[in-house]
Amino acid sequence: MNGFGKKWWKAAGKRAIKTIAQTAIASIGTSAVMSDVNWIMVLSASILSGILSLLTSIAGLPELEENDINGNLIVSSNANEELLSLEITPEQLKGIDTKNEMTFKIIHK
Repeated sequence: MNGFGKKWWKAAGKRAIKTIAQTAIASIGTSAVMSDVNWIMVLSASILSGILSLLTSIAGLPELEENDINGNLIVSSNANEELLSLEITPEQLKGIDTKNEMTFKIIHK
């Protein structure tokens, strides 16, 4: 994270807005009918969740981290080998949370 510049505020703001909306939906969903909705509680919980989201974003935003990996893709038609294999060096994985899902785009030319 390179400070709190325009990109950071945009990404953190987008996350906070999503969190506010999700909290409002969950809070409203606890009522059986519209007249039972405690609108002050919905507003209060939603604003608090937005503030907490911004504070959490200070720890880092995955959207802003540059962790691109350039590995070697090996394709084989040999029945004794894997059809697709991706070779990534330990250096390329440095600083990447490998517990998260990794998505690969394969382009056939």
